[in-house]
Amino acid sequence: MPYLPLFLITCMLRPDVSAIQPPAGYTRIHQPATAFGSWLRKVPLKADNTVYLYNGQQKANQSAQFAVLDVTVGDKDLQQCADAVMRLYAEYLYSQKRYAGIAFHATDGTLMDYQSWTEGNRFVIRQGKLKKQRMAAACDSRACFESYLQTVFAYAGTLSLSKELQPLPSVMDIRPGDVFIKGGSPGHAVIVMDVAVNGAGEKMFLLAQSYMPAQDIHILRNPSGAHSPWYSTRQADVLVTPEWTFESGSLKRFR
Repeated sequence: MPYLPLFLITCMLRPDVSAIQPPAGYTRIHQPATAFGSWLRKVPLKADNTVYLYNGQQKANQSAQFAVLDVTVGDKDLQQCADAVMRLYAEYLYSQKRYAGIAFHATDGTLMDYQSWTEGNRFVIRQGKLKKQRMAAACDSRACFESYLQTVFAYAGTLSLSKELQPLPSVMDIRPGDVFIKGGSPGHAVIVMDVAVNGAGEKMFLLAQSYMPAQDIHILRNPSGAHSPWYSTRQADVLVTPEWTFESGSLKRFR
């Protein structure tokens, strides 16, 4: 399967996800300028292709990634798989100033919305359940946003995120921003970073993940594709990635 070699992309400095060329005969599907998919294509890539953990150590398995996103992982073991998906979606909404749309449910069902956070509310454990309580000054800074996300990462996960997402009837409906997810413990989630199509309507897609422990978000290699990062929808009914296999029916979308 033809693909742009990693060393050639490196020479081009790989400014963002759009620098990863689709296989021969495929072109990226159209995405509106303000769509999540367009934003994902502009996520910058690191020049260093090493995946680091939240504590600065290198991940033991350095064979899963094709490229590494230049997105903060933080210094706590929080931004794992579902958290990375929520990070990217929240960052997209934040960039669009769609602050009211930034909201995720905790595993116990509590809605953790950014709007409440900016008003000084915090989400704390009371009698074994998260409660919203006004206990801080109003804020609207980048630091305020980061603090909110750290709380989301602490109390949400694959189980809660999988309930928020809308199941898709067919992998042929796939588009950037969709999520392959298995909720639970253990569970896992990977996000579709881009989609390309050929003249016959066959689609290929890029995937990105974080994992445990919290680590740099990275574009996955396709283990059956000679180091290519592109996956075919023909492989997606049961999707085999370097560190997880997703069963049929795992593809979902933000509502």
